[in-house]
Amino acid sequence: MASAVDPVGNPIPTSAVLMASSKRIGARCRSENAAFLNCKKNDPNPEKCLVQGREVTHCVLNLLKGLHQRCSKEMDAYAGCMYYHTNEFDLCRKEQQEFEKACSWSE
Repeated sequence: MASAVDPVGNPIPTSAVLMASSKRIGARCRSENAAFLNCKKNDPNPEKCLVQGREVTHCVLNLLKGLHQRCSKEMDAYAGCMYYHTNEFDLCRKEQQEFEKACSWSE
């Protein structure tokens, strides 16, 4: 798997990248996700929650960009492993540990 960022440096949120970053996304974008889910729960009309959906997307893309600026080698290795092993966490524990060690939670 190639790098998870495009030539400009914007993250490419493939399923492997999202899975590898899922713990970070859950922690960092918790309030945006909660607002989106609450909106969807209160109104089934998809148009009513576009603002909240954009906020979730913005949060995730900013997080991914930050991770790649800080620890691109480890992130690419972890996402590459997840891609190769069809997003099976158990088969990528070594890469996960290296990623978590290189990218501290203090972002």
